[in-house]
Amino acid sequence: MNKKTRPAYMGVLLGVALIGLGVAYEKLWCDPRELLQEAADAQGLHRLSRDGVTVEFEAKAMDGGDLREGGFANVRFKVSDQNSGQPLSGMAPGAWLDPAQSAPAGDRDSSCKARVALFLKSSIGARPLLDLNSYFLLVLNKDPSLTVIDPTVSVGGVTSTLARIDLPGRPMDWAATSDDKQVFVSIPERGQVAVIDTETFRRVATLDAGIMPLRVALQPDQRRLWVGNNSDDPATGGVTVIDVPSRSTLKTFATGSGHHEIAFSSDSRYAFVSNRDGGTLSVIDIAQMRLVQTVKVGPHPLSVAYSALSQAVYVADGQEGTVRVIDAQSHQLRHTVKAEQGLGPMRFSGDGRYGIVLNTLENQALVIDASTDTLLHRIPVSAEPYQLTFTKGYAYVRGLASSKVSMINLGSLGEGRTPIVQGFEAGPAAPRQAGDLPLAQGLSVARDDNSVFVVNPVDNTTYFYAEGMNAPMSGYNNRGHQARAAIVIDRSLRELAPGVYGSTVKLPAAGTFDVAFLLNQPQIIHCFSTEIAAAPDAAKHKGARAEFIGNDQPALQHNPYLAQVRILGDDGQPRLGLDDLSLRYFLAPSSLPRSLPLVEVGEGVYQASLQLAEAGAWYLHVQSPSLGRKFAEENYTSLRVLPAAAPTASHGDIRSVR
Repeated sequence: MNKKTRPAYMGVLLGVALIGLGVAYEKLWCDPRELLQEAADAQGLHRLSRDGVTVEFEAKAMDGGDLREGGFANVRFKVSDQNSGQPLSGMAPGAWLDPAQSAPAGDRDSSCKARVALFLKSSIGARPLLDLNSYFLLVLNKDPSLTVIDPTVSVGGVTSTLARIDLPGRPMDWAATSDDKQVFVSIPERGQVAVIDTETFRRVATLDAGIMPLRVALQPDQRRLWVGNNSDDPATGGVTVIDVPSRSTLKTFATGSGHHEIAFSSDSRYAFVSNRDGGTLSVIDIAQMRLVQTVKVGPHPLSVAYSALSQAVYVADGQEGTVRVIDAQSHQLRHTVKAEQGLGPMRFSGDGRYGIVLNTLENQALVIDASTDTLLHRIPVSAEPYQLTFTKGYAYVRGLASSKVSMINLGSLGEGRTPIVQGFEAGPAAPRQAGDLPLAQGLSVARDDNSVFVVNPVDNTTYFYAEGMNAPMSGYNNRGHQARAAIVIDRSLRELAPGVYGSTVKLPAAGTFDVAFLLNQPQIIHCFSTEIAAAPDAAKHKGARAEFIGNDQPALQHNPYLAQVRILGDDGQPRLGLDDLSLRYFLAPSSLPRSLPLVEVGEGVYQASLQLAEAGAWYLHVQSPSLGRKFAEENYTSLRVLPAAAPTASHGDIRSVR
């Protein structure tokens, strides 16, 4: 087994810690007659009972209609005890959707097991049409782009780069929704926030976000995005609030100049905004969208964190060396924890019990017990600590001046106890050597919550570390770009209610499909079945072909190149209104493809502006989910790009590539 396939393989076979979605659970079946009908299904299309376990499968269109290609559907598996009917939680099942294969009734199970074994190999030639266990690494680059890496696939030791997402400017920070469907990226130089759709890995919107937007944070109920505006002018410094469903700006609060950190009460009632230059904490009532109080918290507040356990806000001041504890309801000072100068980032463990604040000057991590608001430990960690994240069992600390990541065992913390600290090397050099580091973290918790991904910006590699190992298991290089941060986009099944595992998926194509299901304890492998209807307008798209315009003449390196393509049907008439066309292009023999949406300009012509920075032979592929995989495979061309010193010819001719 290739090392680079291990994170995904282990996630299926060893189990993943599933994260509950913030959605209401719908009862899967309401009519008892339907249950009897499914139980009597000899093929096990919707229900299976075996080895003391009952598995019920359902795929339901989100719009309430039939399952149709291109539409979204809720896929659910209800796993329960066969005898008692009690739901079985924490089971970590796996599932895949692929075109149905004909097999004799007696061989259906054997065929299904063989396919699942093939899917678990995670090789390109054995990939299902839809993998409900997949996850991706979204890498924030130094240049104006994001890279999407599929860590489950490796070809000849080369990481699979799935896509590149262009941004309007250099990114600084980001936040992903709890369901990993959207990512919001701050672009300070443009005064904007880019919205990334992780179903398609495209930038779908660019929102105005005030002056110098840096820090971004989503409130717990996911309804609003808060953006810190680092203006030197107190009249324009503060936070901009964006409504997530409508992607519209609700309000801007002028809270003061300098940098702003943002925290929320767990019920999304209050937002707490630190103002570095003013030495204050602004308390904002979210429902009423009004500033209710400004609290003095010290000369130089650098971080703010909330503990659900103590229902308090903790503000760390770097100059004074204190952590002020503010009651989240009364907004009054409850306590002051005194330490030393140099305090910076602060976060709480998942249960809200332990707050860890980093002291960059002293190379320490200070542990505060939220149950008593007392300072428990001063723990030596990696030099110049500046980033911090938590799994269930550990706090991970990244240092600017060290390649080593420190691991604090949370189970070893407590009054009168000696903390256990371990560590591992994440690359050959300290992050400081890379320079130009963003606010976004280079530490990201993996989906199983007992492993992490660590970006080393010096060697441009994201390392995967599993707890219990002496060193990272694998590394993913970001070829062609300089990695600065990474987050995990999880598309695996999640436990939505006790014993109910599901995901929301986009249906890829029409036809009859097997839905392969895997459970480890007890081991159950079974293929359910479902039908997906063709999209109502799918027929008009069949038999389309592409004609590239003007690519028979060479382009000039570093000059903007307008790629144009006309889409025609078999009848020779232009195809209008195709809203899912994209252009995938790459320099041969590069393994770094890029993708841009094609915009319709009239008469069946679609275009996109490309930046071709390197001379050589470029390949251009036109893709469209509605036109199918065959269309993408057949409609491509090549383009010769000359060095900048060479002359270029005019464009205008048409070349068919069908």
